Parts: sequence; structure tokens; C-alpha cells
Amino acid sequence: MKRLLPLAVAALLAGCASVAPDGLRGDVQAHVQQRLPTDAQLPPTGASAQAQARDHIAQWLRQPVDADTAVRIALLNNPGLQARLAGLAAQDAERAQALTLFNPTLTLGRFTSGHEREIERQVGFSLAQLVTLPWRTRWHGWQMERATLDAAQQVLLLAADTRRAWLRAVAARQTLAARERMHEAAEAGSALAQRMARAGNFSKLQQAREIAITQEAAAQLARARLNAALEHEQLARLMGLWGMQADFTLPDLLPALPEASGLQGGQDAEATALRERLDLRALRRDLDTLADRNGWAGLGAVLGDVGLSYSRNTTTERATGHADTTRGWELDVPLPLFDWGGAATGRARAELQRGAAQLQNAALRARSEARSHWLRYRTAWDLARQQQAEVLPLARFMQDEAVLRYNGMFISVWDLLAEARNTAQAVATATEAQRDFWLADTDLQLALTGTSPDTSSGVALPESP
Repeated sequence: MKRLLPLAVAALLAGCASVAPDGLRGDVQAHVQQRLPTDAQLPPTGASAQAQARDHIAQWLRQPVDADTAVRIALLNNPGLQARLAGLAAQDAERAQALTLFNPTLTLGRFTSGHEREIERQVGFSLAQLVTLPWRTRWHGWQMERATLDAAQQVLLLAADTRRAWLRAVAARQTLAARERMHEAAEAGSALAQRMARAGNFSKLQQAREIAITQEAAAQLARARLNAALEHEQLARLMGLWGMQADFTLPDLLPALPEASGLQGGQDAEATALRERLDLRALRRDLDTLADRNGWAGLGAVLGDVGLSYSRNTTTERATGHADTTRGWELDVPLPLFDWGGAATGRARAELQRGAAQLQNAALRARSEARSHWLRYRTAWDLARQQQAEVLPLARFMQDEAVLRYNGMFISVWDLLAEARNTAQAVATATEAQRDFWLADTDLQLALTGTSPDTSSGVALPESP
């Protein structure tokens, strides 16, 4: 037993793999901290911390919710993200379980014959597990780093989805206001046409045209109301809100366009994506793991079941009571008669080649997405700038001129109402262009520092109870 004690202590210390107390949420937070709004936090685990997070959410909802606040609420309150992080904690527990040595096996036997009684005692354990523990610890550590990077990508995708939903919801509110003004102008024209038709100053054809304009404006208004309600609901779902909390308010206007000097340059977009994107980091970690395990694959397939056991057997003469004790070690080594590890080696080599090809393909995609999303971003800014700096002022100038001409009795009221509808339509078009720029900005930031913007977040949206 004195000889067994040092080995037992070493095996015990080597087999004690610990689980991260926070479920690796701190590691995920470290990956995404610089890519999220200031003070954005992941959902906490403790009851007191969760209650404090709910208090923060209630306080934020008392004011109009801006984009950064919407992201903060979604990260704290989205049940889908909470499930994803709980899955990461489960993976960490599986890692700890895989690195914990199997419990030794104790075999007891009692055999009797005519003159003897034999008692066998044997303690055995997997020697291969103990010998390969340093390598397996490194491999599982890399795998958990890869899983942490995957979870960080889901966090960034949820933040991007929430920001997009916020932009669409606010833009829908602005568009709804423009459609209401268009409908009011159309209704005014229809009412005036009805009075003039009764007085005999308007033909039925002219009246029908004004009624048709009113009906089209009413249809556009109904669609705008539906779109605003749906976009608001989508944002509420991403933020994990329901019931009274879903009646939060939003700002009336989208953020102003940045100046040309504040636009992000595209010269180093590819280099930034290759350096910062989390999906590329995850694939590099996969490749490191496959390369490190490649040399062990064949040997592990052949000698993966090596076992060591210690036996102490006692044989007692039943007539005299004389006892003989035998002690010894046994080493179980599989004989490579049929499986020499060739298949395992070939599989490891193929997986390594596949990992290298996947990394190369992801790098090419990252380069392409960096270029294409920067072009979309720049073009969206040009179009939105044109709408706000040229098209919208021109429409308002034409409306002001129409008012002056109407006051001077140079144009009819129908021309004045037409200009009012055109101005409202210009406002709606400018709003859509402004929204498209900020959506392009969100996609660009994700393509440069997070992951592919075309990837779904995979976070389940909560249903209202």
C-alpha cells in the first residue's frame, strides 16, 4: 500500500478537473466587450443578480428606448441567449467530466476447494487515461475555447439582430407619420371634390380621380400601420419583452447621418476582418487541435486501452490454517494484430485537410464580405445623403412655392394638395434611405469584427406566455 500511495495521489490530483463557476460567461464577455455598447452585460446566473438586471430593464423602459439600450436589454433578457449560454456551461461540465479519470475498479473473489480457500483482491485503472491526460487537457481546452468563440458569435449576432429591428421599428414609425400626412391631404382633396361636385363645379370623372387617390392613400396608411406594429413586435421579441413591458416607447427619429469625415474607411477592411473576426479565430483553433491530434491518432487507436492493475491474493489451507499471499502487477496491452491504426491515421489526416480548407474558405468569404459590405455601406451613405441634402430640400422648396402660388391664385387647391402628397412621399423615401444606411453600418461592423452578417443568430425568440 505504501508503494501504491504516491501513484494514487498523483492520479487523484490529475483527475480533478474543475468546472468554471460562471459557466465561461466571463470568457464570452471578454471576447465581445469591445464590440458591444458600453456597460452591456450578459445575463447573470445568481438570483440576486437576475433581480437587479430586471430592475435595470424596468428603469430603461421608462424612457424612450434607443438602439444601445435595446441591445443591452436583449442581452440581459433574451431567453434564447440564456439557453445558449447554459449550453456552454454544460459543455464545460462535459469537458471536466472527460478530463476526470475513470474510477479504479476493485475486483473481489472468494473461491474454495476441498482443502483450500482463496481470496482475490484486485485494483485496476486505465493507464492510458493517466498518461495521455496532459494532451487531452490541452485538446479539451482548445475545444472549449472554440465553443466560447461560437457563443460569442451568437451574442454579436443577437446584438446585430436587435439593432436592425430597432432601426426598422423607428423607421416604420417615421414612415407611418408621413403616410398619415399623405392620407390627410388626400382626404381633404376628396372632401373638397365632393362639395364641388354637389355644387356642379366638378365632373364625376374628376371626383372619381380624387376618391381613387384617397383610397390608395388609405391602403398605404393601413400597410404602414401594420408594418410599424410588426416591427415593434419583432423588437419586443428579441428583447424578451411581453405584456405591459412590450408597450415601450421609441424615439421619433432615426440617428442623424454622420459627416463624410466620420465614415469608416475601406482601405484596411480585409485586414481588419482577417484579424478580428471571431469565426476565423474559432476555425484557427479547430485547425490547431486537429494538427496536434494528428500524430496521436494512429497510436491512440492501437494503445488506447492500456490498463494497469495490482493484485493481492491469499490462499489458506483449511486443515492447518496456513496462508500464502501473492502480490503483483498486471499490465493489459492490446495486441495490434488486426488494427494497426491506419484507418484512424487516415481519418485524422483527412480531417486536418478539411479543417485547413474550411479555414481558407472562411478567410476568402471574410475578405469578400468585408469588401462588399463596405461598398454597400458607402453607397447607402451616398444615397441617404442625396435624399437629405438634395431631394428632400427640393421637395420642401416646391411645396413652399406651391403655397405662395396658391395664395397668389396662380394654381388650384388640387395642385397644392398634390405637392403636399409629394413632399410626404419624399420624407418617407428619405427615411428609408437613412434606415438602409444604418442597417448597412450594422452589417459592416459585424463583417469586420464579428462573423458573417448573413448568418442567423440561431437564438430562439421567446413566445409570449
